[in-house]
Amino acid sequence: MVSKRIWQDIERKSDLLLTPNGQNMNLQLLGLAVSILTIVTRYSNHFTVISDVTSETNAYRIIHSTAFFSGMCLSAILVLSALLSTAALVRESECLMAVGFLCFALIFCSLIQVMFWRQENSTLVEDTIVDVYDFVYDEVLRNISRIRRQELTAIHNTFQCCGKMSWFRHGKISEQETCPSDTLAGGEDCLQAMEGFLTRHMSFISALLLITLPFTVYGMVLTSFLFFSIHFGITWDRKGKYILTQQ
Repeated sequence: MVSKRIWQDIERKSDLLLTPNGQNMNLQLLGLAVSILTIVTRYSNHFTVISDVTSETNAYRIIHSTAFFSGMCLSAILVLSALLSTAALVRESECLMAVGFLCFALIFCSLIQVMFWRQENSTLVEDTIVDVYDFVYDEVLRNISRIRRQELTAIHNTFQCCGKMSWFRHGKISEQETCPSDTLAGGEDCLQAMEGFLTRHMSFISALLLITLPFTVYGMVLTSFLFFSIHFGITWDRKGKYILTQQ
């Protein structure tokens, strides 16, 4: 049987684990949420139909790939920091706790950089997508390529829209060929449809970043406190030495 002293040590350690484990569980859930939102952004038809436009001037492809790579890295580091913090506390390891702190610091710096970039380039994504649509639309108006007509049809079907405000001023293009049938009579303008979709999607991303930021700051404070507690032996007087005794 385990002696009374050992049970007291286990209880004290369990109490200390309660708060960090709650934090780590939240971080793992946030990491899962970030990965889900990243995958949705990567494979959603609304984004892939723009990214698949075959053009050397399609700058959205770079943004699309960068967003996916950054989102998956952020998700992985969130989960890794939570696992490292838990392992460091269980093993009472200064090295693991220091690595966990560095992970939180990296996440914090990344979030600040993303928020700053979003603030300085608030309409870059929207403008890039609209530029791609304008390019395809103008190419179809000039009857340059059948591929452009297929790409425009795919965009209209995905966003359930029909051309731009100046659509009916052009007689060179047929609404029946590129627009969904239910949008021909007073269908929504594609620029408005894109703007509305992107506004909703970006609001989800901004909300998730704002939720993640305070948890990251709390993780930095908590891991630094636990690191010094382990280093100076403040928390456990029997650091790593639990002995089973027979009675």
